Amino acid sequence: MPSFDIRSADLRAVNSMTKYPSIPTYHALDPRDGGLREEVVEFTGPVTLTEKVDGTNSRIILTPDGRYLIGSREELLHARGDLIANPALGIVDALRGLAERLRADAPADRFTVYYLEVYGGKVTGASKHYTDSRRIGHRLFDIAEFDGYADLLARSPEQLAAWRDGGGQRWLDERELLARAEAYRLAMVPRLATVDAAELPRDLDKTYAFLTDHLPHTLVALDGVPGRSEGLVLRDAHRSVIAKARFQDYERSRRRRSGGR
Repeated sequence: MPSFDIRSADLRAVNSMTKYPSIPTYHALDPRDGGLREEVVEFTGPVTLTEKVDGTNSRIILTPDGRYLIGSREELLHARGDLIANPALGIVDALRGLAERLRADAPADRFTVYYLEVYGGKVTGASKHYTDSRRIGHRLFDIAEFDGYADLLARSPEQLAAWRDGGGQRWLDERELLARAEAYRLAMVPRLATVDAAELPRDLDKTYAFLTDHLPHTLVALDGVPGRSEGLVLRDAHRSVIAKARFQDYERSRRRRSGGR
């Protein structure tokens, strides 16, 4: 019998343990006005560039008792066997079939969490860049595994939040992530290039040009003419350093430096 039972578990702790942490911006945000400062997140070695899809951060949580939960970034929306699901942003409808497929091979000694971007439809104001017909799609961008979960779930949600923000979650590295996606035929956020950390721009204007060169439009359009992308995510091979670079942040900084013109 599994030592974990979703029916008696502290779901607040499960939720906190499996939330996706905040990703820093490549150039630091100025807390005074939201502009970008000159200091950057420091990378070493090869850095993988992926498209940042403008949707809603979602998760499929495979539990050790053979069930699953589906959640948004902040809350749990559905558990396998529920008669009613929270319809927020169409996440459950978009991911329930995939959750059933992944559950069949889920290991019984750990939690496995698949993090996906659900996009299109009416998910965000940027959905028009991905679809003309309001189709909804999803793309995998990370996987985390949690063994030793009994000790973790004995902590309070607040303690788990501090653990999570301190880098406590164990992520699949780039090689493992690609292999898992291939094994289960999961569509991923597009890989655009792998560059040496020394090749990354540090100047704000050069970084904006770097974004434009690598991603002039989205590569995950569901139908219609592909629109603009939200930006890039940069990650090292072990997923120990990660950052995001969004077009809107650099455009806002450019406007402020030019006096709002």
